[in-house]
Amino acid sequence: MRLEKVGRRRAMTLASGCDFSSNDYLALAGSAALRSAAMDALARGVSPGSGGSRLLRGNCAEHLGLETDAARFFGSESALFVGSGFAANSLVVSTLPQASDLILHDELIHASVHEGMRMARAPCERFAHNDVDAAADAIARWRAKGGCGTPWIAFETLYSMDGDVAPVDDFASLAERTGAMLLIDEAHAVGVCGPKGRGLAAHLHGCENVVTLVTCGKALGCEGALILAPAVFRDFLVNRGRSFIFSTAPSPLIAAIVRESLSIVANADERRQRLRLIIEHAGKRLAPLGIIPSGTHIQPVPIGEDSRTMRIAEALQARGFDIRGIRPPTVPAGTARLRISLTLNIDEAAVSELATALEDLL
Repeated sequence: MRLEKVGRRRAMTLASGCDFSSNDYLALAGSAALRSAAMDALARGVSPGSGGSRLLRGNCAEHLGLETDAARFFGSESALFVGSGFAANSLVVSTLPQASDLILHDELIHASVHEGMRMARAPCERFAHNDVDAAADAIARWRAKGGCGTPWIAFETLYSMDGDVAPVDDFASLAERTGAMLLIDEAHAVGVCGPKGRGLAAHLHGCENVVTLVTCGKALGCEGALILAPAVFRDFLVNRGRSFIFSTAPSPLIAAIVRESLSIVANADERRQRLRLIIEHAGKRLAPLGIIPSGTHIQPVPIGEDSRTMRIAEALQARGFDIRGIRPPTVPAGTARLRISLTLNIDEAAVSELATALEDLL
């Protein structure tokens, strides 16, 4: 097999060892609170299955209740619940931009956005990572060539493989100057960052030129995703979004659990502060190893070469640390790395033990 020869064949393994790889940043996925929410929902008759698409018989009160709660919590005019973050991004990007528009995207944007662009009618162009001037130049060139539609600028607020933060306000200013729409992916920020965990672009979620993705399977500890948008865009997605129209609705039980998770996250300042202390400790322990602290709960350890990356990851796993190697095409060629995820499933002592193991192996 070709993937085997180049050392890029993937395989699924069961979780084991100290959690340094999940996206369960606030340790809610296995929490008693969400288990109780599931039991309470079942007890009051909420169904595990929807039975059909939202436009047929699959729409239920829990879906609508979650969307109402989410719109209120995030300050958006409306919200739409779908099955996953991947589905949400590909739905938005493939449906909302029109043929006369232009989709601009950060070069490190998630694969789900690329999937949406593959199906989109609008032309697409990438710009250098977090480079607002490059995006502005691309819009200017497009206008000079006769582009008359709307530019759509897609970026993540917190990047899942680098742990760095986008210049959100600079992109907002660019959109205001150029009449652009913003497609903002808050997947790894919501729950952890911003006031009450609303994300790094919380102050923009209700703007008429902003569409935001919120995943429910990371810091929220559950499953699915929410699209925050002006009501007119929600209506357009419901009527024109093929993957929404022709997909079975997400589980009503999951929607009920996500509603409880939003309530927990809104009052989780203590959890967020505890995670911040772990992040600061990790920075202090990793910096002497030549690892530049990201300052966030996602900490990359650059290795470069694919096979060496995987050897180090396997050695760490053998020592009881669940850390995964990340290789191309998930990251650019020559940038293979270890991805350290900092969550409330670990503590400072575990971070120190990991730093000692990394010092030995690197």
